[in-house]
Amino acid sequence: MTIQYEIKSQLAKLLATEDLVVEHKKVETASFNVVSRVLTLPMWENTTEQVVDMLVSHEVGHALYTPNEEWYKEYKINPNVVNVVEDARIEKLMKRRYDGITKTFYKGYTELHNQDFFQVKKKDITKLTLADRINLFFKIGSHYRISFTDYEQTLVDRVGSCETFQDVLEVSKLIYEYCLDEIEKRKQEQETEQDSEFEMEGNQNGQGSGSGFDEGEDGEGSSEDAESLLEEESGDGDNGESQEAKSFGGGMGIGKNDSMVETAESLEQSIKNLASMDGLENHYLELPDVDIDQIIIDNEVIHGLCDAHFMEIRKDLEERSKIQGSERDWMSYSLEEALSAMKQADTEFLKFKKEAQKEVNYLVKEFEMKKSAGAYARATTSRTGILDTSKLHTYKYNEDLFKKVSILPDGKNHGLIFILDWSGSMAREMLDTIKQLYNLIWFCNKVQIPFEVYAFTENFPNVDEEGMAKQSYEPKSGLFRVRPGFSLMNIFTSKVRGKNLEKQLINFFRIAISFRNYNSHRLVPHGLSLSGTPLNESIVALHKIIPQFRKENGVEKVNCVILTDGEAYQLNYHQEVKRGWEDKPYMGERSIDNSCFLRNRKTGKTYRTGDSWTSFTPVLLQDLRDTYPDVNFVGIRIMPPRELSTFLRINCDDYNSPEVEKHRLNWKKTKAVAVKGCGYHVYFGLSSSALANDSEFEVEEGATKAQIKRAFTKSLTAKKMNKKILNEFVTMIA
Repeated sequence: MTIQYEIKSQLAKLLATEDLVVEHKKVETASFNVVSRVLTLPMWENTTEQVVDMLVSHEVGHALYTPNEEWYKEYKINPNVVNVVEDARIEKLMKRRYDGITKTFYKGYTELHNQDFFQVKKKDITKLTLADRINLFFKIGSHYRISFTDYEQTLVDRVGSCETFQDVLEVSKLIYEYCLDEIEKRKQEQETEQDSEFEMEGNQNGQGSGSGFDEGEDGEGSSEDAESLLEEESGDGDNGESQEAKSFGGGMGIGKNDSMVETAESLEQSIKNLASMDGLENHYLELPDVDIDQIIIDNEVIHGLCDAHFMEIRKDLEERSKIQGSERDWMSYSLEEALSAMKQADTEFLKFKKEAQKEVNYLVKEFEMKKSAGAYARATTSRTGILDTSKLHTYKYNEDLFKKVSILPDGKNHGLIFILDWSGSMAREMLDTIKQLYNLIWFCNKVQIPFEVYAFTENFPNVDEEGMAKQSYEPKSGLFRVRPGFSLMNIFTSKVRGKNLEKQLINFFRIAISFRNYNSHRLVPHGLSLSGTPLNESIVALHKIIPQFRKENGVEKVNCVILTDGEAYQLNYHQEVKRGWEDKPYMGERSIDNSCFLRNRKTGKTYRTGDSWTSFTPVLLQDLRDTYPDVNFVGIRIMPPRELSTFLRINCDDYNSPEVEKHRLNWKKTKAVAVKGCGYHVYFGLSSSALANDSEFEVEEGATKAQIKRAFTKSLTAKKMNKKILNEFVTMIA
């Protein structure tokens, strides 16, 4: 059956009552690193939930109670004997800690016994060593009546009463010595039986028979070999001590054919056979702890570049305007186009700002209403201790004669973080996206909500003193790779207000307009051109930005809005490799695949990354949501109508579900959709063509009835879309 490994990881963490790191890998046996607190479990297959639960519980018991000691340096004991006694101790402690786990161990061991994992069904248990019988007694003792001598029973009782690992070592030493005596007695009995058989054969064959036992050279050599073998098996040979020192593994003081704890070895080998060793090895990867000071480009730096660039355009045009006639070149015309585009952008900005006030005021009204409704819902009523004279006449039938007061709790402080997609594919949609962003910025200003706006890019010259792209973390094997050169431009902030903020808004309004007009490309300052799509790198950086924003602004409730037009490429991960021609290991990188997992040590959760760019970003977003459960993450995507199907196919679980059909109907009515359960708390899809249309009801003089109707319908549709999206947005953040 299929084992849900992530559920088993949670089981291990719950049993351990600590945030263990659990890894499922292509290994035969489980292991636990007491330093890093990493529990590595095999990928058990072809078994049942009961067996896996029992094995997980057993390994957690070792993680909790088995110390990391080099006991074998002081105690020369077969490790299998120690394992048998330690297994009994840690399982007893686990049963004591969790009452219900007794049934888990019983069911698991019963199933293993039914499949003869101990390989005792064809054996005489009474002939097994004491260590074997103790192992069976504490694991499947309910299935067999196992007999012990009086002395053996005292050792069994001592095993059952072990509380510390030191107790385990002391009783293990006694059991080990007893087992050595058992094995020696059995060898002597076997030798006696062999001698008797040889003697009987010699008597039956007679002295002159050539086919009987020969005491010549062959016989003498066989006798010497037997003695040598006995010396090896009893541990008295020359190699006994050195072998024991070299390895305290199986066979210390034990003959090759006489295992001291056969049942333990059989169980271990059978469990190894359950482990799947085929396919790809799982890789557990983590996000790097990036230094955001190396990533964020300061607001003053960004707008210093913009101001200097626009000033340079005017200055260059003034210089070239002095040139007369044919001496003027194409550069002069290019500068004139740029200056004309700047003036046009400024005019359009002022017009847009005036028109946007209706939507901004609507946002403010809805926000205050929902915030007040939330406060009213949390209001409490208490008595003041002062008599209400208006109720005194009701004293005969009313006990409540005191004045009451309603206490409204203080509202939560809000804050907004915006991430703007500054990639090349946004060129056609940038202006519409900027307009939506400006609506939200003006809303924040009116209700006095602190905000920060970052635009992600890979084109800004964010370099060190040597001219190399800045590295924001130290690359290590097992970390996701954030490419050097990735930057977050802090283009707007609530720390800038009034005319300075408006000037900054105009700067980027000019740049956004230039992306649609090739003739005005000169408006884009150096470093602010569109780049790739480091959206996933931005999500990694949010792990550091969110707590810093909360601390600097003293806000309780943070909302994060990501404005983008699509998905990003998945991140590679660092892997150290040894190359034959180099002395030191080389830090390379690999692409992710289905064997990769994102591991978050803070939350204790792991997520399968998948191997496609469509599945990777939702994984990063889910990890971010789990890390900051009190933060709302909202996605806003501006897209042409033709991309609706792709948007729904990527972000909805079932493209053929009724939910998708409902989204299509909403799109036809409002030109907008709101998808949930795709990484973001809600992912808004807005029609770029609807946003581009003027929402004002305007018609030319002499227009026909049909033209008036179309203009009125277009106006209502745009207003309906904006109000619907704005209302859902306010509901999220209020």
